[in-house]
Amino acid sequence: MDEDNCARAEGAGAGTGCDTGPDVRTRPGIGTSTGTDVGTGTGIGAGVGAGADQGFGAVAGSGPFRAGHTTGSGSGFGTDPGTGSGLGTGPGTTDRTADRAGLSPAARALYAGITRGEPLAPGDGAALRELLAWRLVAVDPDRPEAPIALDPQEAGRRRLDEGLRELAARAAGMAAVPGVADELALHFERAKWRSGSGSEFLAEPEQVGARIDEAVGRAESELLTAQPLGPAGADALEAADARDSRALARGVSVRTLYRDGERDDPAIRDRVTRLTARGARFRTLAAAFQSCVVVDRRQAFIPDHVVNSSPTHAAWHVMDRALVAFIAEGFEDAWRRADIWQGDARGTTPDGVAGLTHRQREILVDTAAGIDQRITARRLNIGLRTLTKELGVLRARWGAPTLAALSYQWALSAERRRMAEGAAGPAGAAGPAE
Repeated sequence: MDEDNCARAEGAGAGTGCDTGPDVRTRPGIGTSTGTDVGTGTGIGAGVGAGADQGFGAVAGSGPFRAGHTTGSGSGFGTDPGTGSGLGTGPGTTDRTADRAGLSPAARALYAGITRGEPLAPGDGAALRELLAWRLVAVDPDRPEAPIALDPQEAGRRRLDEGLRELAARAAGMAAVPGVADELALHFERAKWRSGSGSEFLAEPEQVGARIDEAVGRAESELLTAQPLGPAGADALEAADARDSRALARGVSVRTLYRDGERDDPAIRDRVTRLTARGARFRTLAAAFQSCVVVDRRQAFIPDHVVNSSPTHAAWHVMDRALVAFIAEGFEDAWRRADIWQGDARGTTPDGVAGLTHRQREILVDTAAGIDQRITARRLNIGLRTLTKELGVLRARWGAPTLAALSYQWALSAERRRMAEGAAGPAGAAGPAE
């Protein structure tokens, strides 16, 4: 065999054709292909080698959609005078794209050509793989260049049955999803509401400060602080200022409750003014309330009421979910009864409520409570336009540019305090209607 007359074919497969005689002939060879999915299958390969200096190879693998090695038959065609007997080897790809999308136009055209007895062309490898996957053709190992057409009606019925079985299996799997989700949700809910690891007693002030700083440093949504005694010195005030500022920068909601007397402290007034401008909210309460720090409603810090003779700075780090929720509700109750504070001194609290009508007082109460204006208008039996006009008059009286500012001015007014005191006193102590 003359080495110069042997050509290495390249393409979908590889074939080697060697010229050994004066005739142009075709002889069967061997082709191998490698699938892409997992497993091993057996299929048909067709290797085409073209004569002396260059050749083309095509390998088609059939069989189950598995990855692994498939073997089959091939043929080599010599284009120079001589016999083209050869070996075709190369990677084959088991492609399921056409499987899902339907038979491609190239595969349909090839099937039509096969029924007319037309031989395979070098570029028919991909279309042939489709036909083999659909079981529309069979390949005789002795004549791989002439596939045999099979009944398309039977192939279509078989393929439809396979598709319906696959859909049924998928539907059954999808139908089981809600049941699985419900079953696992029970475990999730139990874990979600299960109490934490209890509580930890903190005896030293360094421990208390370190635990609070660590918890607030990981806060994600909310920080509630009630300080009936105020910050313990300038250092503590500076530390709280830096800690709350970092939380605000991360988007955490910060609310702090002070006793009413803190309005006279210049340092605390300055802190409240600065942090209010950054989005924090402050209120003061004249009545007694409990000290606490609540972080994301998942952990809290409260004074010690358990250990006898403990120092005043001792605290408990509470991680029980139910107890933390109870502490947070206590804060909310005190917060609802407190007065809004944005850093002004008590002597500068505006009053300007002389001559308010009963309807205006009701509008101010609802506005401060965040009640929708349409609900207020219906309750007072007035139109929305009349309500808007009344709000304009009230804003002009206090010089409030927004409804939020108007609510703030009303919250600080002596009239609102008198109404609150009357509501808390004996029955019938409310102001007269006008």
